[in-house]
Amino acid sequence: MSNASKGTAVVTGASTGIGAIYAQRLAQRGYDLIVVARNRARLEKLATRISDETGRSVEIVTADLGKDEDIRRVEAALRNDASITALVNNAGIGAALPLLNSDVDTMEAMIKLNVVALTRLTYAVVPGLVARGGGTIINIASIAGVAPEILNGVYGGSKSFVVAFTQSLRHELADKGVRVQAVLPGATRTEFWDVAGQPVENLPEQIVMDAADMVDAALAGIDQGETIT
Repeated sequence: MSNASKGTAVVTGASTGIGAIYAQRLAQRGYDLIVVARNRARLEKLATRISDETGRSVEIVTADLGKDEDIRRVEAALRNDASITALVNNAGIGAALPLLNSDVDTMEAMIKLNVVALTRLTYAVVPGLVARGGGTIINIASIAGVAPEILNGVYGGSKSFVVAFTQSLRHELADKGVRVQAVLPGATRTEFWDVAGQPVENLPEQIVMDAADMVDAALAGIDQGETIT
């Protein structure tokens, strides 16, 4: 495996599921990593495994991106790190209950994580990418971003924002060497469904993807220049 680094990839929500697989795949592609999540024990286990397997450097940042102070702390670190060449905005939370059965404070917290944190971290990284002549932004949205009626509407709306924001970024940064992609997974076998209140075991087996297959398909999409995968 080549020792030449492609720079540093930041992956949020990296302690498990889709984020952990992105971290592994990007390390295999030659990126050093900054992995961000709330669960430090899981991050440490992930970092050790990836470093042992790939020889890449893995920095751990413990943060709850649903909290303003943690968002600001991570923003400041990313803004001042000239090694960053990629950002995977994966941290997010879902909901499956209808609007009438949902708690509005919980919905506001979901908007904070799915929309505000993603937007602020993107703003922290993009100026540096442009100044350095290139990089990659990957935003994990959802098929609910284009079909918001299939799950909770606030969740779908938050992911519609991610899709629109990504399309705007792609338009703005197309001539600046920065690749931008929104990933719209369908049902994927992760802890997302337990948090959303709809265990994945309750879904038809034929519509559920493995997380590794989802990430590999998304990376194949960005390799081919797709804005929406």
